[in-house]
Amino acid sequence: MLELEHGFRVVDTHVILEPDETRRPRGLGDAEQLEVEMEQAGIVQSLVFPGIRDSSYVKANNAAARLAVNRPFRPIARINGTRDPGQGATSRLRNLASSRSDDHTSPDDIEQYAYEDRFYGFVLDPAADGMPDEEVLAQLDDAGLPLITYGGEDCPPSAIETTLLGYDFPVIIAHCGGYPSNEAMMDAAIDLLDRHEQCYLDTSLVRTRDPLERALMEHPSQVVFGSGAPEIHPNVAVMEILTLDVPEDAMRKVFSKNAARLFEALAP
Repeated sequence: MLELEHGFRVVDTHVILEPDETRRPRGLGDAEQLEVEMEQAGIVQSLVFPGIRDSSYVKANNAAARLAVNRPFRPIARINGTRDPGQGATSRLRNLASSRSDDHTSPDDIEQYAYEDRFYGFVLDPAADGMPDEEVLAQLDDAGLPLITYGGEDCPPSAIETTLLGYDFPVIIAHCGGYPSNEAMMDAAIDLLDRHEQCYLDTSLVRTRDPLERALMEHPSQVVFGSGAPEIHPNVAVMEILTLDVPEDAMRKVFSKNAARLFEALAP
């Protein structure tokens, strides 16, 4: 794709850097090609993390961190948990019987990720990987690093508010809280920004203008740019923000300033 020239400093908070070649999508899955396409989109730095696994993320996190060396990629650690993120009676029953195994993220894992200076935050997909238990969440709170989490039908904004937003660490809800294209959920996620100053939204995989424009007009300091690469080409993701009808200052905040406040590694 053609190189974009837009005049903004852009950092990307949502990029999957898959270390396992057999799991990569065609096209942008390779780290070298992903770096090239990011540069052409005008993206100067990106937060990266591995794709979904059925077992422990320790090996995948370390492999992704190695791929990020000497590239404008900043790794964050993918974590998992034992608890069902649902709010119904079945979920509560399952959670009563849940217990952490060696494949689940432990408090010690969180401490190691947070203090070894290779990882700059965490990412969690509750629908795919489960919700951490209270001990792990308490260690996340002690670490104080940002957590990117996934919303959607299997973990709606109300569940995120109940389980994660009672802590002090920043929480970034991916896909504006409503993947795939559930505008009612996106609106509910935007409403969370009124109640929780440590809550943020990212723009990845949001295909409709109205939620993005509403979030940026009402809460310009609580939205960060995420491309969702390699599923979405970074050029496309950047253009979707550039075409919004919002003030230039709001664009500068979403493209760089907000993420730089949250992640020191993304600062100029």
